[in-house]
Amino acid sequence: MARRTTRPAGRLLTVAEVAERLNTTQRYPRRLIEERRITFVKIGRYVRIPESALDEFIAAGTVEPVRLHTGRAA
Repeated sequence: MARRTTRPAGRLLTVAEVAERLNTTQRYPRRLIEERRITFVKIGRYVRIPESALDEFIAAGTVEPVRLHTGRAA
């Protein structure tokens, strides 16, 4: 099996740092990692999440507001 040698862009964040940025407990980022819903890097027994992966995860979940057109009745 070939390993990817792609280097993650930006800073590598700990689970605690990710939880703080998401304003959640550490359990939520750990669940994202377990379910493979976010990119992560294993360094020995440590797990790190690239800052760019967290930004992409947040952007994917961002919902833009709907602009209602209030037309005037004639």
